[in-house]
Amino acid sequence: MEAATDRTQLMFVHGAWLASNSWDTFAEYFESRGYAVSAPEWPRKEGDVAELREDAEEIKGLGLTEIVDHYEGQIRALPSPPFLIGHSFGGLIVELLLDRGLGRAGVAMSPAPPKGILVLPFSSLKAAAPALAHPSTRMGVVELTLEEFTYGFVNTSTPEEAAEAYERYYVPETGHIFYEAGFANFHLHPPTEVHFKRAERAPLLIVGAEKDHTVPASLSHKQYGKYEKSDAQTDYIEFAGRPHLMMIDEGWEEVAAGIESWVGGVLDPESARSESVSA
Repeated sequence: MEAATDRTQLMFVHGAWLASNSWDTFAEYFESRGYAVSAPEWPRKEGDVAELREDAEEIKGLGLTEIVDHYEGQIRALPSPPFLIGHSFGGLIVELLLDRGLGRAGVAMSPAPPKGILVLPFSSLKAAAPALAHPSTRMGVVELTLEEFTYGFVNTSTPEEAAEAYERYYVPETGHIFYEAGFANFHLHPPTEVHFKRAERAPLLIVGAEKDHTVPASLSHKQYGKYEKSDAQTDYIEFAGRPHLMMIDEGWEEVAAGIESWVGGVLDPESARSESVSA
């Protein structure tokens, strides 16, 4: 076994209404394949799911800039630039980190939209409604009912599976990030701004999920289209039948394997080109 400092670094970034345990399946998968895995919590979200549910006062007013700064510090503390894999708001955070010149490469799974996406699907608006429906949530804490969590995260699950996922993964969330994202197009330089045409950005893979209500595959693909004019490598893959929380959905291994294949292509582009030609 290689020393930890010699292994390829891989950092997971969780999304909103979740904690780092949402990456447990992926962390075990990639660790078993020799990667040095880390999955830091967002700032002010230390503690397990039960503790975060019991007292979420600390996250009031938490915004994207503080979160991205926190991950930048985590990245710079590693022995080498990591592959960044983010989900939902974590996917947007990965895009923002790459925009800062950080990371060896990034994977954005069903990423929350950055500034520049002007029209959102109805299902996205419905999924975000608990955070945007009342001004009091702007600097407060937003909670989700089981019904709301099921619609936004695990809509392909049975009621029993959805209830189990809710108990295991759901935590209250800061409302501030939803206002930052929701009103980004009304501000000149909002925290969600990325430079789509940046040529020196590290490679980026955007992952879409066909059955996703929160970030429908069409919205993920629209983000991919925004990067098309950049000379930096940008790729897109989509998985059929997957909901938003695709890391815990039945058959999640297929998603992990698809991402691993892309990561391998970045690590060894010559091998990836050879496989493409032979295919």
